Amino acid sequence: MNEPIRTDLSVQRERAFLVKVILPGMNFDVRHPLRELAALADAAGAEVLDGLIQKRTAPSAKTYLGKGKVQELKERAEACEVDLIIFDNELSPAQIRELEAATHRKVLDRSELILDIFASHAQTHEAKLQVELAQLEYTAPRLRGMWTHLERIAGAGGATSAGAVGGIGTRGPGERQIEIDRRIVSDRVAMLKRQIEQIDRRKVQAIASRSEQFTVSLVGYTNAGKSSLMNALTDAGQPVEDQLFKTLDTRTARWSLGAGQFALLSDTVGFVRDLPHRLVASFRATLEEAIHARLLLHVIDSSAPDVLWQAESVQTVLDELGCGQSPTICLLNKIDLAGNESAVAVLENRLPRCLPVSARTGAGLDRLVEMVLEEMRCQATHVTVRTAVGNGRLIAEIDRMAEVAARRYTDSHVEMDLHIDRTQLDQLLGRYPELECLTPLPDPAAERPLPRPAPTPFLEP
Repeated sequence: MNEPIRTDLSVQRERAFLVKVILPGMNFDVRHPLRELAALADAAGAEVLDGLIQKRTAPSAKTYLGKGKVQELKERAEACEVDLIIFDNELSPAQIRELEAATHRKVLDRSELILDIFASHAQTHEAKLQVELAQLEYTAPRLRGMWTHLERIAGAGGATSAGAVGGIGTRGPGERQIEIDRRIVSDRVAMLKRQIEQIDRRKVQAIASRSEQFTVSLVGYTNAGKSSLMNALTDAGQPVEDQLFKTLDTRTARWSLGAGQFALLSDTVGFVRDLPHRLVASFRATLEEAIHARLLLHVIDSSAPDVLWQAESVQTVLDELGCGQSPTICLLNKIDLAGNESAVAVLENRLPRCLPVSARTGAGLDRLVEMVLEEMRCQATHVTVRTAVGNGRLIAEIDRMAEVAARRYTDSHVEMDLHIDRTQLDQLLGRYPELECLTPLPDPAAERPLPRPAPTPFLEP
């Protein structure tokens, strides 16, 4: 049988067989170990026909699976007439090569599958650059095992007795094709990193420019309904489909909270368990919105059968990003699809600071606005300021940036009791020297919100 074509990493329209090797300490859905991998394969366009699971204390260095399981995998893959085999583990190039030789099928690992999904969903120039970088960094160390033409000699020297087929400047032992390919990949990676660094600098500057605003970021498992929720709260017009990793680009929109208050709400790329580190690194600027947000809205699909496991997977990624202790509200989305009020109540008890909502029906969104306003007040500084009554420009700026709790007028001045973010207060005092602060300002370190207590363990029901 012909060797699998390793230059084509796509799984579109292919018949797939799923494999998972369970190792000690691995985090997975105990009741349905292959559910997430099947959803990922479906998002990539593959038709899942069968699956195989093996528990091992350590992976086999040669084939990851045990020898007997490899034989079973070969027989079952042949019986199902599948085109490819997808592992829910990260395999080495040598393991992929051995498995392909044993099964005569193309073999993909988890990272390769997720990279393919990201590549198919990337729409903007930035997203395409980020995905290409992640793909090249994944592919570079696997060149020798992935293509069959890499041992050809490029210099053509020695092709004849005179060694002259390649012409002047190419005689000699030449350069193997694998070395050329590695250099091409290395040059392309360097160029992509330079372009992405320029984009990252602009994005970080844009995020920094929003420091005077209260920023809120939607995070959650992929397909939990973040984009639908953003559309329900703002006029962002995010595209919505029932598909994993539909949103790869961050979108930020103004969210009106009423009474003149507003926040900047950002949608982010969805998470999954063991999101490839190359993707996390490539999409670092995209995730900056979540890292620097003043409040995280953790969107959870309450209708998912593995909802607690999904929530734990998201928390793990947030911890890896360094924002696992940021102020967070857990939103139990899709309660209109959950179908069991008691199940939602159980989730409310198990997840900290939880609120049932529905992006489709609007249920719970009014209470969400109240909770966000409460968080804004908790993070605000309480001060009294004074300025001239005739300074209308400054007073209008204060009304825009702060919550005015009280006003007291004298013949020529107005005193205002404010709930205002410390950063915004410092900006006002810097721009308007005539503004007097009548309240001693506390140490900014003391103003910083206390980290949230560690969440209740996500135990299976």
